[in-house]
Amino acid sequence: MKEIFSWTPSPGTKQQCLLSIRGGGTALPVTLLDGTRPGPRVLLSAGVHSAEYVGIQAALELAEELRPEDLSGSLAIIHLMNPTGFAHRTMSLVFEDGKNLNRVFPGTPDGTLSQRIAYTVEEVFFRHADAYIDLHSGDGYEELTPYVYCQGAADPSVAKRSRAMAGQADVPWMVRSGSGSGGAFNRAGALGLPGILLERGGLGLWTREEVDADKRDVRNILRFLGLLDGERRTCRPLLLGDVVYAAARFAGCWYPFHRAGDLLRAGEAVGEVRDLFGRVLETCTAKTDSVLLYQTKSLTILQDGPMAAYGALPEGWTP
Repeated sequence: MKEIFSWTPSPGTKQQCLLSIRGGGTALPVTLLDGTRPGPRVLLSAGVHSAEYVGIQAALELAEELRPEDLSGSLAIIHLMNPTGFAHRTMSLVFEDGKNLNRVFPGTPDGTLSQRIAYTVEEVFFRHADAYIDLHSGDGYEELTPYVYCQGAADPSVAKRSRAMAGQADVPWMVRSGSGSGGAFNRAGALGLPGILLERGGLGLWTREEVDADKRDVRNILRFLGLLDGERRTCRPLLLGDVVYAAARFAGCWYPFHRAGDLLRAGEAVGEVRDLFGRVLETCTAKTDSVLLYQTKSLTILQDGPMAAYGALPEGWTP
């Protein structure tokens, strides 16, 4: 298969290729689609976390289904950004160095494999794209309700464009990210590249319904961007307030009291950590009226590991 080192549009073509990573160690499967008409350059990625299968399968199917004659502009699809993690089922981590790829951007050209993947993706794609869509799910132990992130720490014009893109996703909730570094989508915003991060699915599973929903959302965003023709659906995800990412103070057993997507009242118990004798070590309590975005569903809970994340409901909303 053809190996590439740069993103060079070739109108009217569709190429399946491998992106060579600076310093070697792996290559990323990529499909490059270049339309027959001028338009924006858009990057779509999946598998930054390699057990988030809904987005990966959606990217694989979109790469197969979309055609150059459908497009005005160029679309680069990274099917799987962490292929060695996928091959070894390491969930969030790159197999060779044990790092979370979504915590190392912008990376370095001479670092470990995850750092070099981040560096290569930024140099080849981020610096040449006009918009970015990053597909995620809950990890292998996380239950998640569908929602979308927009960039909140970017330049105001970039943040405005990101929020408009996020508004094209058919999910109930939108979260404004307050970070400008670490993750791929946050780093893109810091570079002036408007993007969104779409969350759907979890627990190391994928379903036909979830993959189809991801594909519909991606197509709707591409229509909004002018890359793809067709009528757009009207979507209205509700922008949440601050999100609390609750981490456990103790290792032990985790017992959640709710399902992802449930509404919580301020002061309501979300779940508790117990030791191996059943003694309660810690109770996770909602700090505000909120929606439960995701939570750990495994019995095991790690010290400093995630228990749950919940976003504050807008004023006037009550559970």
